[in-house]
Amino acid sequence: MALFPAFAGVSAAPESSAGGSSRRELDWLSNPSFCTGSIPTLQQNTVETAVLASEKPLLTRSPLRPEFSEESDTHKRLKQASRKKKKEKKKKKKHQHHKKNKKKYEQSSDSESYSATDSEKETSTGGITDRKKESEKPNSQENNVTDNSGSRFVWLDDIQALTAETFRTDKKPDPANWEYKSLYRGDIARYKRKGNSCLGINPKKQRVSWEGTSTEKKQLHRQFERYFSKKSVRSVSIDGVAICSKTEIFSPHPSPFIPVKDSDDEVPPSTSNWMNPLGVYDKSTTLWLQGQGPSDQETKQPVSQKDSEDAILKSKVEDFNRRIRENPRDIQLWLEFVSFQDQVMKGPNLYAISEGEQESRRKSLKLILEKKLSILERAIESNQNNVELKLARLKLCAEFWEPSTLIKEWQKLIFLHPNNTALWQKYLLFCQSQFSTFTVSRIHNLYGKCLSTLAAVQDGSILSHPALPGTEEAMFALFLQQCHFLRQAGHSEKAISLFQAMIDFTFFKPDSVKDLPTRGQVEFFEPFWDSGEPRVGEKGARGWRAWMHQQERGGWVVIKPDEDEDEPEEDDQEIKDKTLPKWQIWLNVEHSREQRHWLPWRPDKTKKQTDEDCDDPERQVLFDDLGLSLIKLSSSDLKFQLIDSFLQFLGVPSGSNLPASCLYLAMDENGIFDDGLSDEKPLTFFNPSFSGVNCIGHMDKMNRQGQRMGHCKEGEEFLQNIFHLILPLFSGKEKSHLCLSWLQYEIAKVIWYLQTKNKKRLKSQGKKCKKLAKNLLKEPENRNNFCLWKEYAHLEWLLGNIEDARKVFDTAISMIGPEVLNSRLYDLSLLYAELEVELSGNLEGAAVSRAMHILTKLTENGPYTPYTGQVLAVNILKARKAYEHMLQKCLNESSDPDWSPFSCSSHLVSLVGCFMLFQYLTVGVNAAMHIYKQVYEKLKGSISSEFERPGENIGNQNLTNALEAVTLMHTNLLRYHMKVSVFPLNPLREALTEALKLYPGNQVLWRSYVQIQNKSHSASKTRRFFDVIIKSTKSLEPRLFAIQAEKMRKRLVEAVLSVDTGEIHSTIPETGLSNRIKALFENAIQSDNGSNCPLLWRMY
Repeated sequence: MALFPAFAGVSAAPESSAGGSSRRELDWLSNPSFCTGSIPTLQQNTVETAVLASEKPLLTRSPLRPEFSEESDTHKRLKQASRKKKKEKKKKKKHQHHKKNKKKYEQSSDSESYSATDSEKETSTGGITDRKKESEKPNSQENNVTDNSGSRFVWLDDIQALTAETFRTDKKPDPANWEYKSLYRGDIARYKRKGNSCLGINPKKQRVSWEGTSTEKKQLHRQFERYFSKKSVRSVSIDGVAICSKTEIFSPHPSPFIPVKDSDDEVPPSTSNWMNPLGVYDKSTTLWLQGQGPSDQETKQPVSQKDSEDAILKSKVEDFNRRIRENPRDIQLWLEFVSFQDQVMKGPNLYAISEGEQESRRKSLKLILEKKLSILERAIESNQNNVELKLARLKLCAEFWEPSTLIKEWQKLIFLHPNNTALWQKYLLFCQSQFSTFTVSRIHNLYGKCLSTLAAVQDGSILSHPALPGTEEAMFALFLQQCHFLRQAGHSEKAISLFQAMIDFTFFKPDSVKDLPTRGQVEFFEPFWDSGEPRVGEKGARGWRAWMHQQERGGWVVIKPDEDEDEPEEDDQEIKDKTLPKWQIWLNVEHSREQRHWLPWRPDKTKKQTDEDCDDPERQVLFDDLGLSLIKLSSSDLKFQLIDSFLQFLGVPSGSNLPASCLYLAMDENGIFDDGLSDEKPLTFFNPSFSGVNCIGHMDKMNRQGQRMGHCKEGEEFLQNIFHLILPLFSGKEKSHLCLSWLQYEIAKVIWYLQTKNKKRLKSQGKKCKKLAKNLLKEPENRNNFCLWKEYAHLEWLLGNIEDARKVFDTAISMIGPEVLNSRLYDLSLLYAELEVELSGNLEGAAVSRAMHILTKLTENGPYTPYTGQVLAVNILKARKAYEHMLQKCLNESSDPDWSPFSCSSHLVSLVGCFMLFQYLTVGVNAAMHIYKQVYEKLKGSISSEFERPGENIGNQNLTNALEAVTLMHTNLLRYHMKVSVFPLNPLREALTEALKLYPGNQVLWRSYVQIQNKSHSASKTRRFFDVIIKSTKSLEPRLFAIQAEKMRKRLVEAVLSVDTGEIHSTIPETGLSNRIKALFENAIQSDNGSNCPLLWRMY
């Protein structure tokens, strides 16, 4: 093939000639394409062919086409081809009328392309023959001009005379524009753009985006973004750009182009002078070169809001860095700096590089977590032994670490700090909350490992880690936490066995093993536990010490029990009604088994039972299940707390609460929202405080209404055996407290039967309770126990024996005598007067006169005499003066630094209660409220001054408890007054809100507040108050009662909407109560106390 195809016909010299081989390399120089004369002719022919080939039959435009009257042959042929195409199109429309428009379009375009290619072939053949003819003729410039004047094309190289207008105006219409939506793509000139500039813009500050629509992705069915979508909310939170309008001067003369305005200040035109010859310096640089400074107006530039926020944030970051650099040992400062990172990354600022980056950071939390983690790692490097920083790091890593990695890190931390009780408790809570690895047996073994390790630390067996202060109290709290965990998990037998073993291990320890370490004592205790001897609470239990002494002497003498003593057991059938659905029968069976089978199973030797006779192996408790959890208690307070906690575990009311570390962990009872008799008798209602902890055997009180008080027959015998065994171990206040708890437990059952109106049970329980009270009062140390006298008199009053109760009250008050004005006398007189007031039902009659007599006699120095008639007005005046004097004296003593809070706080509460009731009966409710305000202001001032004195937290706590008790009395008095007469609700509401701000954990106050606010139609005020309290405290009670208030409102709305059939009609909107309750649950669960509270999860 030739090097240049256009000159393929020109033959070179024959290769066979002489010297052909030597000049073969230079043959291309003789190629005719390098001849200068033939270039214009060749160029003309080539362009003509290309133009004819690119033309289409319909689109016949050309930019270099002059307007001539004569048409060439080619143009005629193109016209004929277009006519043929139209005829064919009409025929196809007739024959293919039933086909779709898309198919018609495709067929017509096919025919077009076919006719176009035919015409192109004809044109190209014609052009080649013409060229052959023209190449033979001698060409000159004049002949070319005259020849080409008759053709269609004009070339600039040929015509040198035309210099003004080289483009022609095509006035001929194009029919294709009528038929198609756009121009044919071949007719649109192709070009390449150099640079992104545009006429009329400032290239330094502005530019034009040339991105075409072809590069953008086609978005199909794009939905409109509503205002509540994530994108819209995000755009609202970003600060907007300030917009300023400038007045434009209208000019009548149009400019050659439209100017694009700049939002920034326009740069003034640079003036060239001798200092700025090129005009490139700005004004400030020019002034600096001249040796001048800027003017005052220019230096005072307005600072934008964003700049000021950045400056504040920058100063805070610098301050944190400086303080941490100066004091790297400040743990609290490190933790504050970690929490400060949330504020730093919250909005677009100096530390978030751009707003787009800030949006991506808001979507992903990982960046903030990594930054916090790096800060904590720096802090740990400076404080290697600090546990708080390591705990914060583990809490942070829980967001993006695997559970297995997290558990290994926890185990490393526990291994490094085995003597840290707070760390152990957090580790146990972490393991309890891990769903993937949680099993009851694993957590139970972890508790045993924890307690045995801490016991070894306490004994000094672990030499590397000494015992920290407060280890014994923390170990006891962990022991209680383990027992409540087993109770909630359904293993109540193990929990009871733990308490039984712990009481034997603490109170009945032989003297020979007391000096051994804990592990050695546990090894000696194992034979006693496996011997089958009766344990604490079982019939015939004597304890570990007695068994050990008897073993040294040769063992017990087994006495065969009489067969007559065996009572026939009640046939308690599990399935009482077999017609119920299967799920309900199963639930009832489980409920009855839970009530009866909470004691650990032991083989009965009288019936010749063995371990293999047990139907449920889970009810058997082996020594391996509890041996690791036994600890030594040396403090007498902790020993008494062990007994008190066990009784509370069994359902006996106790004044003491659980330790703060496991209070919310044990809270699982719905009864904190119920009032009992408080609505009927707001002054004297009896509320056994359980702090929301279920007693054993009653775990399903969430929705079941027919819940019985007390235990089955075996359980009641178990409780009585415990009291008989432990009462001889204590004396003084501790023994009287246990006796009072026992009597209150029996009275609670009486109140329960009164509520359920079970007369048969009420009569038998009343007899049993009166017998117990008399037996307790017959004991020599209880004859002057006025708490027992008060409970016995109250019991007679509840049973309806009013005259007998009055005799008991009169006898007890006469026993005390007038010279002993202690708190017990005031307590007794206050309860007596309140019962008389409630008996009357209004503020008139003999009952009110009796109450006045009791309160007046309290202030007289003479002996107490029973009621005989109306009280004289003189005695009332004397009593008021005496009350005022005693109250002032007591308040002055409370503000004295040498005041002993233990003896005087209870006396102050009783005195204030008596004086308030006295003023209420003689003057009115406003006088009683005035007494409360006076005491409230005085005690609140004393509490705030106590906070300033370090080392007096105990006295401060007693003052706080006294003020809390006085507030309860005040609110109960207002509730009673609203019951018997017309009185506005606002004073009670204000008193409750002020008290709840001080005591957010008081369940009784929250119950009263929720009840009175539930009567209001508007819930906004209540919700605002709950929000304020929840933000200011870590207590869980406000969150629980906020949920309860919304649930009560929801029940009220549903009661209005429902009809007899029980269907709910949406005539009134629900106002989003379900969503609000769910949000409150989510908020409560996110708190530290709420995430571990079983009651909250059960309610959810």
